[in-house]
Amino acid sequence: MNLKKHLFATALLFLLGWSHLAAQQPSATVIGTLIDEKGDPLPFANVVLLEMPSEALVTAVISDESGHFTLQTNVIKEVSLSISTLGFSPYRSKPFLLEAGLEKDFGKIQLTDEMSALDEVTVNAAKPNVLVQADKTIVNVAGTVMAEGNTVLDVVGRSPGVFVDADGNISLNGRSGVIVLIDERQTYMSASDLANFLRAMPADNILSIEVISNPPAKYDAEGAAGVINLVLKKNNFNGTNGNIHIGNQYNGLHTPSAGATLNVKRNKWTSNASLNYNEWGRFIDLDILRRFQLENGLSEFDQEARLKLLRNNLFFSGGTDYQINDKHSLGINLQASAQKGTEDGNSLTNISNPENTDRNFLNARNDSDSDNYRIFGNLHYIATLDTLGTKFTADLDYTQMDANSLGMLNNRYWLNENTEEGTSDRIRTGNEMVYTIYTAKADFTRPLGEGKQLEAGLKGSWVNSDNRLDISKSVEEGAFNPDPNSNHFIYKEQVLAAYTSYKGAISEQLNFQAGLRAEYADIEGNSVSSSQVNSQEYLNLFPSLYLQHQVNENYQIVYNVNRRITRPHYRQLNPYVFYIDPLTTEEGNPQLRPQYANNVEMNHIIKNAYQVSLSYSQTENAFGQIMVQDDETRKTRIQMQNLDRTQNLSLRAILPIEFASWYSTSNMLQFNGNTFQSQLGDELLDEKQFSFMARTQHNINLPKGFRLELIGIYRSPFRDGQLKINAMSWVDAGVTKTFYDDKLSLTVNGTDIFRTMKFKGNIDFHRIDTDVQQYNSMQGVRFTLRWKFAQGEQFKVSQRSGSTEERNRLE
Repeated sequence: MNLKKHLFATALLFLLGWSHLAAQQPSATVIGTLIDEKGDPLPFANVVLLEMPSEALVTAVISDESGHFTLQTNVIKEVSLSISTLGFSPYRSKPFLLEAGLEKDFGKIQLTDEMSALDEVTVNAAKPNVLVQADKTIVNVAGTVMAEGNTVLDVVGRSPGVFVDADGNISLNGRSGVIVLIDERQTYMSASDLANFLRAMPADNILSIEVISNPPAKYDAEGAAGVINLVLKKNNFNGTNGNIHIGNQYNGLHTPSAGATLNVKRNKWTSNASLNYNEWGRFIDLDILRRFQLENGLSEFDQEARLKLLRNNLFFSGGTDYQINDKHSLGINLQASAQKGTEDGNSLTNISNPENTDRNFLNARNDSDSDNYRIFGNLHYIATLDTLGTKFTADLDYTQMDANSLGMLNNRYWLNENTEEGTSDRIRTGNEMVYTIYTAKADFTRPLGEGKQLEAGLKGSWVNSDNRLDISKSVEEGAFNPDPNSNHFIYKEQVLAAYTSYKGAISEQLNFQAGLRAEYADIEGNSVSSSQVNSQEYLNLFPSLYLQHQVNENYQIVYNVNRRITRPHYRQLNPYVFYIDPLTTEEGNPQLRPQYANNVEMNHIIKNAYQVSLSYSQTENAFGQIMVQDDETRKTRIQMQNLDRTQNLSLRAILPIEFASWYSTSNMLQFNGNTFQSQLGDELLDEKQFSFMARTQHNINLPKGFRLELIGIYRSPFRDGQLKINAMSWVDAGVTKTFYDDKLSLTVNGTDIFRTMKFKGNIDFHRIDTDVQQYNSMQGVRFTLRWKFAQGEQFKVSQRSGSTEERNRLE
């Protein structure tokens, strides 16, 4: 049975959702603004409507930076408004009746400081950690066992629909081209640098992860597969609070970690800072078998390699906000990171020859050192212009990253067992990369009443990149001579964008949001070494449409359509040649074009918790890592190229189950159908693949304050362009115990407990016949000891998003 038949019944069921559009019922609106005892706004508070007397959830929101909230529902019931936030006494209104067309304004609601909030609250309920909303899926990270001691990259890979491979590449719903934001700011780094950056950041810094498959117009059009937004924890106490932690992981290597966070508020000034150090390391065991069908027979390259990777990471994040008055604030955010890495690898390649029984051997030893320094600064201004919540924000960002590496590849060749009669050569590689990025943006939001809202914004970004690759070779122990593959590449990019979006109601049960984003790009890549200049200039429009149908109080259907782009990473456009070993090179592609994706999704949401979604995406000029083989020299080169077209059909279900107050689970099952079509040289790549992924997380509260989390993930066989990848699965677990009134906690995490997260794949395309096996020493144990302290009252701080465009493509 083919993929269409597998999903036909489900697709038909989804399409029947349109039949409910005839039902109409007027909606009610409840608004208000939260302030503290000093009259300062209270952002990020939980605002909930509860049905009376059962106290069942009707709807909920979080107050914005100005403390304003708006709740809308078509339910006709008696309800009560409930408000809660850490450090303040809960607020509960008198019951009132929700009626058709009701517009109830609570005005300013003052919350009272709760002095008992000096110690952090411990949540004993084992609640599910996945919240489904109309436009995104939110994974709550704060307070979970897995957040203690793990890195941000670890927890991102456990989010619904997200897959992180052994090299740190992130895909969403079976598609590549994902953009990762931090508080709605892009990181502007390539996949490898982003992976290293997220490994440097402790997961305890993260409040939640927002998975947005089809972002609206306010987000940059970058990211064909969607957006993952990492929401950092906000400051919580008026006065001083923070925490200190130490830890260590063992997976064959000991890698310690330590860090401290400090938050301070004095009157109108709010400041926060965190400094974290960790080491990340692993062994990689790699086996590659390449078969070359030559004119006179078959030749095989059987390569076994073991690599040791070790990286030291120092990460600083800080910010200061000044509340000018109750409507205006000004602030600055800073991030700085320093990473130093070493890579020691040793491989042995056994080469058979079809014309005789002789065997050639190649022993390659690769030693390299790398440094990566990054600094990011954001200056922001926030203004609330009226009591309706009209808001204006402005951001200026600056980013600079310096990345340097120096590597030595020592190669020795011999025939049969004659190791003493062999020859040798050396390849020395030095790489210097400097990136500077300036961005400026302004956003305007205007509520128009009755659930209507207008958004508009402008943004500009300017990128300059200077890359130098120096390669030299020597034979035996002789002098080094320059290699013609040395390269000097200068990249310049300017992107100007504008967007507008309108949200309103078609009927009392049917709401919509329509947006249009325009982006103009002017790009120049100058290969100084070859005197080659490649320029691109284009204007693109990116429409988006959301249609939200509230069928009844417990069931809604969200339809959305949009168009998105993924531009090549800067390094991918650089025509460099990098030696992996003497027989394998990685090359840049100055002809690489942006990929464009047209996305359609229909999402059924039940009781704001259960989700079943069906999505389809068609990507033109899709990026694919292509392996090209030269049979005469028996050398292989790897290059990112544009595939003509890829298609993805995805069905995803999220099912949280609470068995008891102390035991709950969050489960996800996703089916993907992918097609890859492209003309690669003389051959046509035309492949279809059906795959699925299952994820289950169990949260258990044990006696005496112990908490346990178990996560199991299974991914069936799947395809990535030329490469077929076998099934893989793994289980992680963690347990935590608190002491001394929850001020001290000890957490122990185990990863890949059964040592099953092994990568196996093969390429059988045209003349390429290659098998790959790899294990990245994922099995390990980590402990973390954390001490929390606090003095003073609760406070909240405005955290700005900054720019959202270029840093994801740094290399």
